[in-house]
Amino acid sequence: MRLRRTKLYLPGNNPNMLLRGHLFNPDGVILDLEDAVAVSEKDAARILVRDVLRKGDFGNCEVTVRINAMDTDLWRSDIETVVPCGIDGIRIPKVENPKDIAIMDEALSHIESKAKMRVGKTLIFCLLETALGIWNAYDIAKASRRVAAICPGGEDLRADLKTTRSENSEELIGPRRIVVLAAHAAGVDALDTVYADITDDAGLRRETEWVKQLGFQGKSVIHPNQIPIIHDVFTPTDREIEQAKKIVEAAVEAAARGLGAVQVDGKMVDKPVVKRAEYTLQRAGLSAGGEK
Repeated sequence: MRLRRTKLYLPGNNPNMLLRGHLFNPDGVILDLEDAVAVSEKDAARILVRDVLRKGDFGNCEVTVRINAMDTDLWRSDIETVVPCGIDGIRIPKVENPKDIAIMDEALSHIESKAKMRVGKTLIFCLLETALGIWNAYDIAKASRRVAAICPGGEDLRADLKTTRSENSEELIGPRRIVVLAAHAAGVDALDTVYADITDDAGLRRETEWVKQLGFQGKSVIHPNQIPIIHDVFTPTDREIEQAKKIVEAAVEAAARGLGAVQVDGKMVDKPVVKRAEYTLQRAGLSAGGEK
């Protein structure tokens, strides 16, 4: 299981950030060719990102590129330039229907084949930034085996909903719930949108704890200082890990004895509880048996 607790946005026209972003230890980086780059700089940023991808070392980070939207004339040049560099995936903004993903899948397959890469290597991360995109979340997530995650939008989604940012983002409660349900039904990750106030650590922690409880696996990040807080929230505590180990060990023992359920600390443990415990161990980087 690949951890995607944090995905750090790096402006595609900033060579310093492109080269150094992985040093802040996010789980992944997003080299951004869309919102972070002015129209007049799109071509130069694309070439810069290509050169960084060819020469840069991103450590253990999952490397993705946010391309320009598919309703522009830029996206094909984006993928033709960056995909042959061997990136892990692309992040597509403003996805609204599964047809977009089918078109992208075909285009990626053509590029991979031409570059003698394994067809299907390049994953797709879908940004759902309109009401229509949220409404079609499940169909989008199932549109291609390449889809690794779906992500709700922030400001673009608010604009499409004809609303504004509230203190606790009540306007995004519904879309976030839809994305979580669609992602888990489709078997892909649900990754939350960014927290815009980079000086509000308490607010970031509060929102991250809430989206984790909803069922998100991670969150997009716009400043390196946000990474440790989000990792802390999404990483199981020592107490949670020890409890998960006890549950999994008890389940293994019960299965060996032909029992369907067993007690742990006076509470009945059945299959759903065991499944949650196994997931906790996976998030901690441990096997079901508790080993690294």
